[in-house]
Amino acid sequence: EVQLVESGGGRVQVGGSLRLSCATSGFTFDDYAIGWFRQAPGKEREGVSAINNRDGRTYYGDAVQGRFSISRDNAANTVYLQMNSLKPEDTAVYYCAATPLDYGFTNDQTYRYWGQGTQVTVSS
Repeated sequence: EVQLVESGGGRVQVGGSLRLSCATSGFTFDDYAIGWFRQAPGKEREGVSAINNRDGRTYYGDAVQGRFSISRDNAANTVYLQMNSLKPEDTAVYYCAATPLDYGFTNDQTYRYWGQGTQVTVSS
């Protein structure tokens, strides 16, 4: 059974930090790129970040560039999203997803497997 389990969400004040984890199982982790998306109430799902499985190449959305950092631990089948300098507009449910493709990281239609999401709330 394929599983992607997000953890590490919570409530934090403006300027604070959180580290999200995406623990995966049930598929060959090394064959998949992993992306993070988020969705705030009333808004479309937005691509946040992604990391390639082949060479570790990373992608960041404009809204998080310079504040978020993605990494992967292939031995642990886990991807992390370090989020710093958090803003109220970062408040959303954050999802991780897996794709076997080497392109289209910003397109949620590219992704084959999804987690259930973890809530991040940034309060002022």
